[in-house]
Amino acid sequence: MVTPRRRVRCLAGLYGCQWKRSRGGARMQPADCCCNKLEGASFALLVTAFCLTLVFLYFWSQAENDYNDFDWFNFMNLGFWMPWSVVLLVIAAGFFTYIAMLVLLAVCLLSEGQKLYLHWSHKIGIVVSLVFSVGATAVLSDLWGDEWETLVLSFQVTAPYLHVGGVLLATALGWPVALHFFCMCSRVRRALVLAVYLGLLGALYLSPLGMYSPCIMEEGTLGSAPGLIGHRGTPMLAPENTVMSFEKAVEAGSLGLEADVTISYDGVPFLMHDATLLRTTNVRDVFPNRTHTAATMFSWSELERLNAGAWFLSREQAHNQSVCSLRTFLELAAAQQDTLVIFDLYRPPRGHPYRNRWIHRTLEVIRNESSIRSQQVLWLPSELRALVQEMDPELQQTSSRLPLEELRRKRIVKPWLYSLAWCAGVHSVTTNAPHILRTLRTPLFLMTPGQYTLMWILTDVASFMLVLGLFSFHWWREQSLGCKTAALEQGTYSTFRI
Repeated sequence: MVTPRRRVRCLAGLYGCQWKRSRGGARMQPADCCCNKLEGASFALLVTAFCLTLVFLYFWSQAENDYNDFDWFNFMNLGFWMPWSVVLLVIAAGFFTYIAMLVLLAVCLLSEGQKLYLHWSHKIGIVVSLVFSVGATAVLSDLWGDEWETLVLSFQVTAPYLHVGGVLLATALGWPVALHFFCMCSRVRRALVLAVYLGLLGALYLSPLGMYSPCIMEEGTLGSAPGLIGHRGTPMLAPENTVMSFEKAVEAGSLGLEADVTISYDGVPFLMHDATLLRTTNVRDVFPNRTHTAATMFSWSELERLNAGAWFLSREQAHNQSVCSLRTFLELAAAQQDTLVIFDLYRPPRGHPYRNRWIHRTLEVIRNESSIRSQQVLWLPSELRALVQEMDPELQQTSSRLPLEELRRKRIVKPWLYSLAWCAGVHSVTTNAPHILRTLRTPLFLMTPGQYTLMWILTDVASFMLVLGLFSFHWWREQSLGCKTAALEQGTYSTFRI
């Protein structure tokens, strides 16, 4: 059986490496404080680290929708491919777990009426966690400031559950708070502790008043699911911008296909997102002296010699994919009568023979070299729209903006973001994962106003009753014991005066 003495020894050992603490001298005596000034500052730093590591972990976990862009950015700067986004997520989760365990140990020690002493190695760990969280947040905010929009959007889905979690955590803190409150002699300190705790509880109880989510709606008002437009096909299952990738997107029931189009040196429009061929082809092996040459400076016969799938990590069939021409892409879509196509059109660099005829050449392929109907083409490029309208009035002029303002420019991968777009009435979304989103039969979070109000009220009332019970118990115990029993001898029911 684990005795109070052994429990305290274990807690003190893990928190401050004081494995022999229970022999005396570390417990709080009447008029003692829970720690000296240095340890008080360390505990404040620990709480700060907990908040900042939690914020960063939540921020980066919700940014998962754009992990591919992060990994691509690092590839272009480092020259090799690695899932840096996942590495960063694992590091963030590790730091948060470490800090959260220290906070839990500190709260348990306070609940046992013990003085806090944090070992110097943990103090260094806290500083490292703080530096990592602040530094990573600052760098990512500078490079991808739009991710804060994703963070704000995520609250429209996660806020109800964060509210429940926050209330449960604050309720659990009621035990050590009530313990210390009733064993304090100073009325000023009592009032301060009670005001801070009740202020926190009140803010959590009322936080749903400031929440908005399009997924809280009356029954029967949910519209149809947004159509899926495969961004570069299905790049999670096949090499991007290849025939295999687009075929996978069609199999997943995509409403449309999106691609990146540029023009070869001899005037053949083809699909390529990057400025160079390094990331998605074997150009390093076939043309070792032209590794960093712009993709548009290769002729089509040279491009046909490249393998556009060998870099992909899975599926043997993917390793045989070649660079896809715009004509092949359009023919694939034309075979599906209702499939739409949309593409970003990149202008060739200076010195390219088709720099000033890039739009004309693309329209020639659409109108004269493919069997696709103009009504199937959504024309996205903003340049020379009047000319495009004059040359082919049947093309559907469009833009990258979605009806939900905050979701513009987003390529949706995660079901929670797709659910939000669905509730907001978005007609279609661009995605890297149509095979995943098509399985969603209803938004992940969908409640009627009545259901949400009931959950909110029940959570707050249950929490209030528990907190009231905790304070009543400690008041009864203080009246019965008179705060005279030694903390270590009585374990959790320790008593002291400040």
